[in-house]
Amino acid sequence: MNSMNKCMMMLAIVAAFSSCKSKDAEAKVENPIVTINSGKIQGVLVDNGATTVFRGIPYAAPPVGELRWKKPQPAAHWDTVRICDTFGPAAVQPPHSDPNSFYTKEFYWEGDPEFSEDCLYLNVWTPTAAASHPEKKLPVAVWIHGGAYQNGWGYEVTMDGETWAKRDIILVTINYRLGIFGFLCHPLLAEEGNGTCGNYGTWDQAAALQWVKSNIANFGGDPNNITVFGQSAGAASVKNMVASPVTRGLLSKAIIQSGGGLGEFIRESPMAESMQIGKEMMDMAGCSTLAQMRALNTQEVQDLSGRFMKEKKKFLMLSPVTDGQLLPKGFDQAALDNEIADVPYMIGWNLNDMGDMSKPIARFAETREKQSKQPTYVYHFTRQLPGDESGAFHSAELWYMFGTLDNSWRPFTEADHVLSEQMVDAWTNFAKYGNPNGNTGNDAWKPFTAGNKEVHEFNIAQ
Repeated sequence: MNSMNKCMMMLAIVAAFSSCKSKDAEAKVENPIVTINSGKIQGVLVDNGATTVFRGIPYAAPPVGELRWKKPQPAAHWDTVRICDTFGPAAVQPPHSDPNSFYTKEFYWEGDPEFSEDCLYLNVWTPTAAASHPEKKLPVAVWIHGGAYQNGWGYEVTMDGETWAKRDIILVTINYRLGIFGFLCHPLLAEEGNGTCGNYGTWDQAAALQWVKSNIANFGGDPNNITVFGQSAGAASVKNMVASPVTRGLLSKAIIQSGGGLGEFIRESPMAESMQIGKEMMDMAGCSTLAQMRALNTQEVQDLSGRFMKEKKKFLMLSPVTDGQLLPKGFDQAALDNEIADVPYMIGWNLNDMGDMSKPIARFAETREKQSKQPTYVYHFTRQLPGDESGAFHSAELWYMFGTLDNSWRPFTEADHVLSEQMVDAWTNFAKYGNPNGNTGNDAWKPFTAGNKEVHEFNIAQ
């Protein structure tokens, strides 16, 4: 082989090697790798590559074994790239197995995910172009799911971040401990916890918010522009996040959906009362030490709530408590004392909700008006959903404000899709600007005040 041929062969080899490197580089761009406090993670492309979702990111250590009924601890570090292509297990909860249950037919017809005590995972949807670009500083929204503190997870069929990412919002959804694993109080737990117990699921929510504050810049998000929002028990959780001194400064806006205002909803319980219930449950299980309580297997613990209700012949819903630390006082008192986060609020309810929430929501908005220059926007969702006679039921708005109508069995119309676009716009505008109208100068939806009791109605055009 002459020197010219050798030279040509070497050039061809170099070109081929360069091509391989280029393709490898393109592959990394197509599936962004982001660095978080625990290590590197790689997401999955959706929405024709315009959006990347990172599923099942651990935001805290698994709360198992000795960490059962303790505050969330930092997640372990990993050295390799963690592929985040699968949602993490949901918190332990009763199975949604009754085919005649309204909510099973509405939301859980796909079946349940894995349930596990190892459940402290979150999910991030971000525009692909923003991943690993802190300079983008996109607004961030953190969703807390509902379910009476007993059910649910952060990736139910109604919940998806693609529609929000298209509007340059980074959406984060979280799991947190539920039921007896998330909210058990007991004298021994209080002794171990320096006088406080319960609220483990609420501590999880606070830890997730802190995780977002610390890590979201590397997904392209603005850590100083975080909206926390939720529905039902998720809305009550939002109330706890804005009332807690532990989360002060971690959020800049709040949306409360079907969670009441100032008045009855899911009220925080006194810790002493909850400790007595917890002791009775553990006495039933024959447990007199924390070691025995933590030695019970998952199902044995989960069964205790049902056993307690059967033997005591009374309903039990374990939920947050006023513990003197995370929640020094209940939301209502904190709001009246002007001790909640001084941020813009959006708050509302549905026509066929769990009762008429108009008066407690009005009280909240008028109280905020006296205390703050930040606005409070009030909405009322009145669309009677097609397909049956259930109306604008509790949770009905989720299909619309997440833009997931196509995930439902219901025969939604073109008018429903228009309404969904309007609601996604309102929610994402609020997350961006603290104003559901956006920043165009349009003020069609005005804040609720004592002098202008504006309630924005969401319904299809008649």
